[in-house]
Amino acid sequence: MSALYQLSAKRLDGGKQSMKDYRGKVLLIVNVASECGFTPQYAGLEELWRSYGKRGLVVLGFPCNQFGGQEPGDAAAIGEFCSLNYEVSFPMFAKVDVNGDGTHPIFAFLKAAAPGVLGTEGIKWNFTKFLVDREGRVVARYASAHKPEDIAADIERLL
Repeated sequence: MSALYQLSAKRLDGGKQSMKDYRGKVLLIVNVASECGFTPQYAGLEELWRSYGKRGLVVLGFPCNQFGGQEPGDAAAIGEFCSLNYEVSFPMFAKVDVNGDGTHPIFAFLKAAAPGVLGTEGIKWNFTKFLVDREGRVVARYASAHKPEDIAADIERLL
């Protein structure tokens, strides 16, 4: 069993979510922010979720305030922003750190499994995306500028 399924995270609503609940699903895990130049990607992420969710894709959003302070709000503000501006319905989680000493274990797992350019593990900015297959293996890492719609073919192959 993948080490990913041993991990859990706090949902935006405060509840605890085990990653093992997503076993057998294709996951697109993204560090997100409300005040970033890439924030409009929420619309593309939501479109992927609506298009492929019934076939087994789950988009997981993890707010992060480590890049330019672009996610300053609390859970209620983040939820309201996502709902009002992008009609986000995919699972959202509480704010996490994706780099440094406080790196959330899910992102430590993702970065180790799919290092970035030149083998660096650090995440460079908001909206870095990790595609995980149905067995919990990280199959791809996409930079912030990589648009969600451009990932659709890779998702199709895994579904």
